[in-house]
Parts: sequence; structure tokens; C-alpha cells
Amino acid sequence: MKKFFEFDKLGTNYRKESVAGITTFLAMAYILFVNPSMLAETGMDQGAVFVATALAAAIGTLLMGLLANYPIALAPGMGLNAFFTYTVVIVNGIPWETALAGVLVSGLIFIVLTFTGVREYIINAIPATLKMAVGAGIGLFIAFIGFQNADIIVPDESTLVALGDVTAGPTLLAIFGIFVTVVLIGLGVKGGVFYGMIITAIVGMIFNQVPVPQGLDDVFSAAPSLAPTFGAAFSHFGEVFTGQMLIVILTFLFVDFFDTAGTLVAVASKAGLMKDNKLPKAGRALFADSAATVVGATLGTSTTTSYVESATGVGAGGRTGFASVITALLFLLAIFFSPLLNVVTESVTAPALIIVGIMMASSLKDIPWDQFEIAVPAFLTIIIMPLAYSIATGIAVGFIFYPIMLLAKGRAKEVNPIMWVLAVLFILYLGFVH
Repeated sequence: MKKFFEFDKLGTNYRKESVAGITTFLAMAYILFVNPSMLAETGMDQGAVFVATALAAAIGTLLMGLLANYPIALAPGMGLNAFFTYTVVIVNGIPWETALAGVLVSGLIFIVLTFTGVREYIINAIPATLKMAVGAGIGLFIAFIGFQNADIIVPDESTLVALGDVTAGPTLLAIFGIFVTVVLIGLGVKGGVFYGMIITAIVGMIFNQVPVPQGLDDVFSAAPSLAPTFGAAFSHFGEVFTGQMLIVILTFLFVDFFDTAGTLVAVASKAGLMKDNKLPKAGRALFADSAATVVGATLGTSTTTSYVESATGVGAGGRTGFASVITALLFLLAIFFSPLLNVVTESVTAPALIIVGIMMASSLKDIPWDQFEIAVPAFLTIIIMPLAYSIATGIAVGFIFYPIMLLAKGRAKEVNPIMWVLAVLFILYLGFVH
């Protein structure tokens, strides 16, 4: 085992790797409750999505550990689950089964791109500023959803949105959760988002805002059935070949593409695994990520991707895939705690959405706002996502304005031909498909 995971070469041991695996799990365990809560709004069975989330995370993380030997964990991605729920299903009216088929196709395409080498070419074609803008925009969108779920922000006929009744019990609980979580993270507590949810749930029970478990059966039970979601993507596979679904698939692919690449580089750099500014075994890591998406879509969840929270495990000493094996085992164990879904209400999960949104918005600092031709497409990408309630629309608008602005500035030579093709496709999408 030590030889397989190269413990001596990487200067680690079982204890360090085990602590790292546990730390990573605690840092991202919130997804076990946030993802089912979000996808349930599409009409999907919450219990089945809970199991699918845990299994997709366990399988994807195990593949990453065994194939690439990286201390990187995977789970259904934040942002992609919001796109799946609110843009694809709720706004566009696409059945969740068809949306799952779209996730499946995007995973299969990702596998092909990984083996053909096209991945690097596409990544290099899209400017870094737009990649950062997409990440920040998704962060604002997720935070907006969190504020809505907590009723901190509510609909208003005069101003579209307004501040809700902050004296209402559930809203006060969510506000308390935000304060607790930001304090924990500010103090450097690893797994602060997860612990914030636990504290918020306990306080909610004390003040009768959250159901109180009455016995062991309300905490621990057999795993819910996967039947409501398992294989649904295959039964609707033929419905993905439309213009509208093409844009959906490209968006799934695009966001996962760069989220994965950024996470792998960031975590590997922190772990000291980069060699000559290159990521060893990158192909294996990307295959694990794309295979996890295919597995997750088959089981019944949105795109599975690498989690930047893995950096917390690296900070705790993780250097090998053995840490990922420990994290995967904990996700498997979590399957038997599905009754806690009744305790983790929207008031408990809303703070997690808001805090994750804040973290994702950190990429705003890297955008050169003093260059107007760059600032325009970046700003429009970011602001359109929450205002149009659509990640795809934000990406479309930003990708249309980017080549136009650089052309107007006399910098057309800096625009990769792929960006012009994408701009035309997005114009057609907004004009005829959307």
C-alpha cells in the first residue's frame, strides 16, 4: 500500500493521509445536503439524489486517488447544480431527466477531449479574464439563490426584488447561520461551512425552527432507493439533440472544463506536486473527473467535479491518493445518514450557498478592470448571471462582447478564432433558441 501510493517518495505516512482525508470530507460534506435540497426543486426525489450525491462523490474521489494518486476529492459541483436546477429545468422548462442526459453527454465529450488532446487547445483559446468572470458570476448567482432561499431577498412588484422580513424565524436562523459560518472561516476553522450548518441546525432545533430528531431512526437508516433517478438519463437520451440542449451541454462542459483545470492546478501546486509548471498524470486526473460525471449522471445527479476544498486536506498534510480513499469511504458511510435531510432545511443550507458564493467571487480581484475592453465582457458575464437567473445567458453575453470589444480597440489579432465561432453561436442562441 505504501509503495502503491508512493509514501516514501512524497514524504508522508498513513496518519497524515488519514487526517487529510477526514479534513477534506468535513470541508465539503455540506454538498450532501445542499445538492439534494437544490435538485429536489426540479421534482427529483430528494432521497435518491442524496444517495446519488454520496455515491458519485465516493466513486469519483476513489478514481482520483487510485488512478492519479492525487489528494483531490470530487462531488457534484456548486454552480453546475444551480445551472441544472434554475436555468435548465425551472427557467427553460426542460425535464430533469433530459437535463441528466445532457450531463451524461457532457461527461462523455469530456472523456473524448481528454484522450484526444483537444482539451488544451480549447482551454488556451478562451481568455483567462473570461474564465475568472464566469467563476465570479456563478458565485454571485449561487449567493443570490441562498439569499432567496432564506427569504432575506424576496420578490417585489415595484423593484423586482427587496429585503424580506428579517424578523421571521426561518430568516433569522439563516442570518445567524451566515454570522456563525463567516466567523468560523475567518478563524481558519477547517470545514467551517459544514460546522456552520451543524451549529445552525442545533440552534434551529432549540428555537423550534428545525425538526428535532426523535430517535435513532431520525438520524441513521438504510439508504434511500436510487430507483427514482437511476438510469433516467438513458431513457431521455434521444431528447438532447436539439439546439437548446446543445447550448446546455456546452455550458455543462465549459464550466466543468475550467473548474476542474483550475482546481487541479491549485491543489497540486499547494501540495508541491507540479513538475516544471506542469501537472503530472494530468490525463488520469481529468479522466477520473469526466468518468465521475458520467457515473453521477447515471445515478441521478448534476455534474461531478474536482473540489477546491481538497486544499484543506493538503494543508493538513495530504500528498497522495490515500487521502482520497479515506474521503471516499466517508462519503460511502454518509449514505446511511439520509434522515438528517429533514433537519437540514433551507434556512440551514442558505448560509452555505452564500459563503460558497463569496469564495467564488474572489476571482474578481484578478480581472484588469482598468482595461475597458476587458472590463465590459467580464462585467456583463458577471452581472447577467444573477439578473437573468441564468449562467448560460451570462456566458453567452460575455462571449459575444469579448471579440467585439477587442476588435473596436484594435486588438482583434489577440482573439482566437474559436472565440469568434462561439460568439456567433451564442448570438444565434440568444436570438433563436433562448
